[in-house]
Amino acid sequence: MAVPALLLRRLLSAVPLLFVVSFTVFLLVALAPGDPAARLAGENPTRERVEEVRRALNLDAPLVERYGRWLVAAATGDFGRSLATTEPVVEVMSRRVPITFSLTALALVISIVLGLAGGIVAAVWRNGVADRVVTVLASLGLALPAFWVALILVVPLAIDRNWFPALGYVPLSSGVGEWLRSLTLPAVTLALLPASEMALQVRAALIETLEKDYIVAARARGLSVASITLKHALKNAAIPVVTVLGFRIAQLLGGSVIIESVFALNGLGTLAITAALASDMPVLLGLTMVTTLTVIAVNFLVDASYLYFNPKGRGA
Repeated sequence: MAVPALLLRRLLSAVPLLFVVSFTVFLLVALAPGDPAARLAGENPTRERVEEVRRALNLDAPLVERYGRWLVAAATGDFGRSLATTEPVVEVMSRRVPITFSLTALALVISIVLGLAGGIVAAVWRNGVADRVVTVLASLGLALPAFWVALILVVPLAIDRNWFPALGYVPLSSGVGEWLRSLTLPAVTLALLPASEMALQVRAALIETLEKDYIVAARARGLSVASITLKHALKNAAIPVVTVLGFRIAQLLGGSVIIESVFALNGLGTLAITAALASDMPVLLGLTMVTTLTVIAVNFLVDASYLYFNPKGRGA
């Protein structure tokens, strides 16, 4: 299959996924206990008032009809209005997207740097002190809960020494330095688990690759360790690492819910919690579409990277 056809197939497979995910969320919210109309009608509302709110919000229409109306509007980029604030969902999310995406992007960079560095060091000096240290630290990173790590970092670095702010987010428009300071602790906390897993994955993949015949031949030709590892072995060991990284990017978005709550960052994670508690279906559906599209885009890039790391796949 030609390269464009392969990637086109990946994109086309995302269309039914969007339908399934959005309808599942729509159905789950509709079946959740509680009546959004009763909550939005004020304190001690009369039955007439609740029915009035329900009709105004179109909550009295059949489930399939409501989903169909939402789907048609969503196709044009209109996700409706929040049931809680009556603001357009797009405007509500637009204020939160920069926070979550900044946090996730910085956490991803930290994960890649730490994961690659740790995995390469552990593989090159296999069974040595460096390998044992990386393995122990990575194992701890996989085992420690994120909220516990956050508390450990906040006390010495934010409370005792005031190197970083303990709470809140500073937008990039206020300066790169302050923006980085406000995101460093939450990003490091969020990056710890994927960095640990990536380090172990890189270590395992590199150890296997470094035992290949062409690597032995490269050593016999007198190539340096750095040249063998970075130029020859790392690219061939990258496919399983990139696969795991693709999954972890999606997990970073999910993990941001906890991290944003701990560090008081008003991103998409805290918005999701608020919308879920209020049964705010338009906001929940808007969040679902944004995160699903992000995951689809990441998976598409992962598939495209296979064609670079494995040239044989270009003719598949």
